[in-house]
Amino acid sequence: MWGKVSRLLTFLPAVGLLADPAGAVLTPTVESPFVSPAEFKPEGGIDQLVFANLERLKIQPAHICTDAVFVRRAYLDVIGTLPTAKEAGDFLLSREPNKRAALIERLLARAEFADYWAMKWSDLLRVKAEFPINLWPNAAQAYHRWIRTALRENQPYDQFARELLTASGSNFRAPPVNFYRALQNKTPSGIAQTVALTFMGARLENWPPDRLAGMTVFFSQIGFKQTSEWKEEIVFFDFTKTNAAAARLPDGTQVQLSPGEDPRERFANWLIDESNPWFTRNIANRVWFWLLGRGIVQEPDDFRSDNPPSNPGLLAFLAAELVSSHYDLKHLYRLILNSRTYQLASIPGTDDPAGTLNFAAYPLRRLDAEVLIDALCQITGSTEKYTSAIPEPFTFIPEGERSIALPDGSISSSFLELFGRPSRDTGLESERNNRPTAGQRLHLLNSSHIQRKIAQSRTVQNLAAAGSSPRELIGGLYLATLSRFPTADELKVVNAHFEGHQTNQREAAADLVWGLVNSAEFLYRH
Repeated sequence: MWGKVSRLLTFLPAVGLLADPAGAVLTPTVESPFVSPAEFKPEGGIDQLVFANLERLKIQPAHICTDAVFVRRAYLDVIGTLPTAKEAGDFLLSREPNKRAALIERLLARAEFADYWAMKWSDLLRVKAEFPINLWPNAAQAYHRWIRTALRENQPYDQFARELLTASGSNFRAPPVNFYRALQNKTPSGIAQTVALTFMGARLENWPPDRLAGMTVFFSQIGFKQTSEWKEEIVFFDFTKTNAAAARLPDGTQVQLSPGEDPRERFANWLIDESNPWFTRNIANRVWFWLLGRGIVQEPDDFRSDNPPSNPGLLAFLAAELVSSHYDLKHLYRLILNSRTYQLASIPGTDDPAGTLNFAAYPLRRLDAEVLIDALCQITGSTEKYTSAIPEPFTFIPEGERSIALPDGSISSSFLELFGRPSRDTGLESERNNRPTAGQRLHLLNSSHIQRKIAQSRTVQNLAAAGSSPRELIGGLYLATLSRFPTADELKVVNAHFEGHQTNQREAAADLVWGLVNSAEFLYRH
């Protein structure tokens, strides 16, 4: 029966429903739940640069997305968390004229913002206790806590980078030094390659040997020593080490280092200088990639002369905005999220492949593994169990912990492994694999893991216990799962299914949840 409901939902046409403030369903309309008929005009620098480029290329942009799409998209993109039925319903029924901008501000201030973006940065910075990174639990958790605190307090990005590059001390007590420990290759050359990948988006293995050697000098005097405490290690500037090669910055400038001077300080000063485009363009491009699924330079960690930005003016604009805001990353988030470019529908206005390269529509992409399992747990009111090869108490995860808040890449589950969570071994964005597989589909459709969550769903139980009518039950489940009201045809089909289960509304509701969580609309950002 669940399969029948799922197939019927898949083929229903998109016919929208309006609702009054009390929640009662009113007259059906012919509007799509995904595309708004409202006209829009470009607003601000981002839109001017994107739409001027589309006009030059004669590419028709998509329409603006509906409020239902926007509320779900903003929650998932900003805090990695699905809106609750109440949050989605309140937003949809709000008459506030600037409610999208107001929602963005609320999301940027929520605790989940720090959780979600600490997860993203932990991927990039390889926060992992076990092989092959081997930070060990105490250090991994201290490192994650430091990253999350920096994001929660909105530490300026130049200070964040400088602390990582110049840190010295115990890996347990000075968390930023774990940047240098979270490397598979701790030679000066290996460190230089990681620094360039992380903060410049450059892959030094493609550089000429003499250019690579010049940058390597800045990381040739880093020392590591053990202490008597288990797995503790000190990272320090070792002035006894020498390097015969000349220190040369990536822009070709030769640097004369003074005796006793930590070369990392000199490199950090160059890197975060506001006139240095390597630093600002890289992070501006990463933030754009994280929010829109594609970099202005793609891949976002592959800056090179023969991989130019699709819109150079846009990248320069974002970099300049970052500098003028004193490296406030939330300022960049705010600019992008409020742009009409970000708020375009995912249904393109053209089949021209150049539209994808130039941001003519919001790109469809599957939910991250961590976001997906958290959403399933939220909808069903269930929890997940996470484990690590390291025994308690070092990696004890309390029940109810969300996947996006896990502090260590070694703490995992079979679901996260199946759905492409990155291994955190290289710091490359490509480590995360969001491409759907047959195994993933079978797990969602048939596994006892998912069916048990749905069968024991607290959401279904609470709605049924409240004596909700089938219409109210259906509306509540749609809001909880898809963040929208059902269309007229969907309501008609699902109502018929409920009428066939008059003596067991909970079973009918479980059927519906199963159909919805297996829909592309639920599994993808759109």
